Amino acid sequence: MDDSSFIPAAIAWILAIAVIIFVLVTIARSIRIIPQATAGVVERLGRYHKTLEPGLNLLVPFIDRLRPLIDMREQVVSFPPQPVITEDNLVVSIDTVVYFQVTDARAATYEIANYLGAVEQLTTTTLRNVVGGLNLEEALTSRDEINGQLRVVLDEATGKWGIRVSRVELKAIDPPVSIQDSMEKQMRAERERRATILTAEGSKQSQILEAEGQRQAAILKAEGDKQAAVLRAQGEAEAIQNVFASIHQGAPDDKLLAYQYLQMLPKIAESSSSKLWIIPSELTEALKGIGTAFTPRSGGGAPDGPQHGA
Repeated sequence: MDDSSFIPAAIAWILAIAVIIFVLVTIARSIRIIPQATAGVVERLGRYHKTLEPGLNLLVPFIDRLRPLIDMREQVVSFPPQPVITEDNLVVSIDTVVYFQVTDARAATYEIANYLGAVEQLTTTTLRNVVGGLNLEEALTSRDEINGQLRVVLDEATGKWGIRVSRVELKAIDPPVSIQDSMEKQMRAERERRATILTAEGSKQSQILEAEGQRQAAILKAEGDKQAAVLRAQGEAEAIQNVFASIHQGAPDDKLLAYQYLQMLPKIAESSSSKLWIIPSELTEALKGIGTAFTPRSGGGAPDGPQHGA
């Protein structure tokens, strides 16, 4: 093969390779695979054409241009601490966390140049407006209300950008150092006061319970003494009645009966519960018999007995 035939063959090979490369590049630019949870905005000749969904998509080579993909998942952004002046002229440092999600890729691309920076600036401005109308105590105790107000304002403002704000959280509210020291002293004093109150309440309850226990014990003791005295008196009364019944059943004469009555009187007197003595009528008759027995007979005669001669 001479040189005159080699040159056209080489040119042909070069052209064939160039065509193959052009075809491959064209195919590569025509096929786009969009990952899940992302979206791609396509511009045709510099104007918005369509939004690509996840999966395999075809483009017109050299006419359609795919812009950078947009993450459609919910994003969490923590902004640096921002100084905010409260209603009582105190500067507090507030850390904010925003949860948002891109819902319209086209609006997020063309309605705002940098939606992340816009969300940060809008959060800072809204935070200053909301907290600026509260004093320090209200700002520290009204986090839920502040979060709700921030979310409503941000969601309304970012809706035209194709962004939905789902949550706004105040991660930290840091008052000035001097205020923190004062708050710490106040909380310490409050804790000590509560501890003192709880101790006093415990002591009070303990004394009340102890007094109640002593009262119940005294009542029970008095009831026991009362029952014992009643039972003792009933026993002594029954014993006396049994003695009287036994004596009457034996049909004693007046002298024996009077003697038995006289023996029982000291025992009746010994009882601490005997406040009233019951003296049967037989006792008086017996005493009369004893008196008659020991009293001399009328007429100056001597008592009956053996007579001894002079």
